Amino acid sequence: MTALKTILYFSIFKYPITKEEIYRFSNAPSIDKITTELNILLEKKVIFKYKDFFSTIEDHSLVERRLKGNEMAQHIMPKAKKVAKLIAKFPYVESVCISGSLSKGYYDSANGDIDFFVITKNDRLWISRTLLILYKKLFLLNSRKYFCVNYFISTNNLEIAEKNQFTATEMVTLIPLYGRDTYYKFVQKNPWPSNYYPNITPFNISEIEDTNKGWVSCGLETILNFKVGTVADNFFRYITLKKWQKKFDTLDKEDFKIAMKTTKNVSKHHPQNFQRKVIDKLNEEYNTLNIKYNLEILS
Repeated sequence: MTALKTILYFSIFKYPITKEEIYRFSNAPSIDKITTELNILLEKKVIFKYKDFFSTIEDHSLVERRLKGNEMAQHIMPKAKKVAKLIAKFPYVESVCISGSLSKGYYDSANGDIDFFVITKNDRLWISRTLLILYKKLFLLNSRKYFCVNYFISTNNLEIAEKNQFTATEMVTLIPLYGRDTYYKFVQKNPWPSNYYPNITPFNISEIEDTNKGWVSCGLETILNFKVGTVADNFFRYITLKKWQKKFDTLDKEDFKIAMKTTKNVSKHHPQNFQRKVIDKLNEEYNTLNIKYNLEILS
């Protein structure tokens, strides 16, 4: 049942969703199909409904939590856009998108942060990332609340390697703010999320602004466009990799390669490896419910 898998996915994040959202984040051929499935699931008490929201967790407070988080997201969005504008001015940054929970319209004022997905110029990712991290450490006292830059890719590595429901969800909910042409190329290189979510309307590319570099960024790029830049980029990658290998030595080798990817043109800082945990939990819970209620024959 496509509706159940969608509800389960968001229930992992304790985020009840509406019927329209279930349809958008599914591959159902019509919303009528979703309506039929929801009626079956409600009748069997596989899922629960409160107001206009559905979840596998029977807890009405989660709806109030969601609504409060939606309201906070609207409140914090102007701040996020200002930070994105600043990030876009850094050397070699080609595109900036809001990601994470805020990109899905939710923000937790107590424990939340603002995540950014950044695309940099070819072979200068680690210079760009290092400058942004130094800015965070020196001027923001290393606070990640409004400045969490945990995922970078470069323009010659635009295709996302991990193709699953988690990454598809993250990609279709990105809010691109800067770097119109680069973001367009990124979308063209990654058509596969539509296999998971054919009902989601693509982001309007025309709303994305171009990056506007200041004289400091332009000057640094001029200096670092030569061999010294290549040496510096390789050095910053090397010291970051060594630091992460030491700090996260308890991570399984394969998990480290995915969650803490440190290649020439990709940088991920996801030490909790949430991607794997979510996908494993989703499949486990779906299979359990499917067997318990024999749902396949009702699809």
